[in-house]
Amino acid sequence: MNLTNKEKISYGMGAVGKDMVYSIVSGFLMYYYNTVLGISATFIGILFMVARILDAVNDPFMGIIVEKTKTRLGKFRPWLLIGTILSAVCLYGMYAVPRNLTGTPLLIYVSAAYILWGTTYTLMDIPYWSMIPAITQNSKDRENISVIARSCAGLGFAVPTALTLLVVPILGRGDERYGFQIFAGIIALFFIASTLITVMNVKEKTRQTIKAPTIKEMFIALFQNDQALTVVITIVIFNASLYLTSSLAVYFFKYDIGNGALFGLFGIVGGATQILSMTLLPLLRKKWNRMRIFSGAIVIAIAGYVLLFLLGTLHITNIVLLCIAAIIIYFGFGLATVLTTVFLADTVDYGEWKTKQRSESVIFSMQTFVVQLASAIAVFIAGVGLDVIHFDVNLDKQTSSTLFGLRVLMIMIPILGMILSILFFRKNYKLSENYLEKIMSEKEENIIIRQVS
Repeated sequence: MNLTNKEKISYGMGAVGKDMVYSIVSGFLMYYYNTVLGISATFIGILFMVARILDAVNDPFMGIIVEKTKTRLGKFRPWLLIGTILSAVCLYGMYAVPRNLTGTPLLIYVSAAYILWGTTYTLMDIPYWSMIPAITQNSKDRENISVIARSCAGLGFAVPTALTLLVVPILGRGDERYGFQIFAGIIALFFIASTLITVMNVKEKTRQTIKAPTIKEMFIALFQNDQALTVVITIVIFNASLYLTSSLAVYFFKYDIGNGALFGLFGIVGGATQILSMTLLPLLRKKWNRMRIFSGAIVIAIAGYVLLFLLGTLHITNIVLLCIAAIIIYFGFGLATVLTTVFLADTVDYGEWKTKQRSESVIFSMQTFVVQLASAIAVFIAGVGLDVIHFDVNLDKQTSSTLFGLRVLMIMIPILGMILSILFFRKNYKLSENYLEKIMSEKEENIIIRQVS
């Protein structure tokens, strides 16, 4: 039975709400804790790193818990609902810090709130994406609903990016702290409402019997597959570079460019370009192979970074030039992000050919783990880096040396990371399309031989 339009829209609504939450946390929480609450950036970086590592460890355990759940609502929707409600409460708590808290009590509060938010977000995020195979067996439907969900997630992520620095002063009537609290509350309520739409209208139709891999199984499968290891290391370096930029972007636009509101425009233009670049990949594949496109995507992103560095250095706030930088950067990001997933999929066939064991679920579970690891590295560098460059939360205008250091942190270090990622990948990734065809041919021959014998 095919999915109805109502089911597709309802599933996409869940992605809008949950990624609005992720956007306001990943893009603005460090800024809020640091500049609004006055907490040390180094402390924030260490806290965020520890929390991301805990999340990475929690992911496979959540998969196991979901797999063992049996209720009238199925095994996905109960956790989707529970996780959303708890995560929404924690989200509001992170931005509703009592004003009488200072010193150690303040640090304890924000640490507990952030770690609890990460844990509760995992409670709903893992079931949300894992339920796709359970709501339809039709491969075309699965592809369509995945595209819808990813597009809706992009829309949800873009809304806080575009609106936060514009609406927070309005909602708080000049009190930035109160403005963040109100805006977080609005997003938390929308988060719950959007998930309720998904839970009420999207139901499981098939039963899955896939066992969630343990962390031990993930690492064993990874180190037995040298090509998967190459892709995973590349993903860590590339995503750490990307997350370092996103963690510091609000600082860059507010203090270096001098107009925080432009951050929203930059994010909207960049997000739209990223989606467009993903849709153009099939057309580009008709002319170039994947390795060439991947290398070109990294070079394109670096070119955008260089333009952004020059705009910051020369204090140019020209909207057209900033939009051009966003288009260039996110066009490269979009292509590179899709291709790393494709490369990882290729390593599954290679691993089966090499070890005679197909570790599809294990390898792809590892992707979530390493993305969390990349995020942990990035936020640690961002937090410590802000203190190293002597960023002063009490100053509306930072010193020239601090602003230069900010550009180095947000732009130059990510450029080095992307260069390292592509050099490492080109040196170690050997699964050319001809090589993959050879592997698939040998696998088919082995299957025929086993069937005959």
